[in-house]
Amino acid sequence: MNIELTEKAKQLIPLARIVSFKSWREVLPTDIIQLFQIADDEGRYLTDKDLNLLKSSLKLPIFSIEAASLLGEKTGEIVDEAREKVLATYPDITAKGGDLYPPDRAEACWRDFWHFLRCITYGIAGNSKEFTSNEGLHYMNLLYQELLVPLSAMVCGLEAIKTASLKRFSFEEQAELAPYFDHLVTRLKEFS
Repeated sequence: MNIELTEKAKQLIPLARIVSFKSWREVLPTDIIQLFQIADDEGRYLTDKDLNLLKSSLKLPIFSIEAASLLGEKTGEIVDEAREKVLATYPDITAKGGDLYPPDRAEACWRDFWHFLRCITYGIAGNSKEFTSNEGLHYMNLLYQELLVPLSAMVCGLEAIKTASLKRFSFEEQAELAPYFDHLVTRLKEFS
């Protein structure tokens, strides 16, 4: 079963790109920013080749690059844990009549979790806690309104992504990484 998107939703989807590298121009060379931009344009996590290029550039902290690498490797597990938390918190959400029914609708939600973590890893690897686009978030808010996305479940999932991600790091590292997650959680909570 496929969810039929409205024309408005189809128009909003390409505009709802939540990452922006504009502010990075002040601190990072163009070739490094381009590496992130290509990954975002392709909707993918940074590859091993990308990460090695970042390390060799000596423009970014090695810890940030390695943390982003680990999260990229553990994405499946992290998203699964976030999904489990949402399903435990909202047990009827995927049942007939629930906010994430039919199954295609739920799959779109889990896919958003995957993309949220991808965007956070860009911020971590790029050592920039302010990695979001106001314009992209505006359009994502409109898209979520159009699709009647259950915002409370999405925030719950994003908070669960944070918890699942941070538990893979030491206490000191968690304190360093938490603001990247908090930034996106805060922005999502601003949606209406």
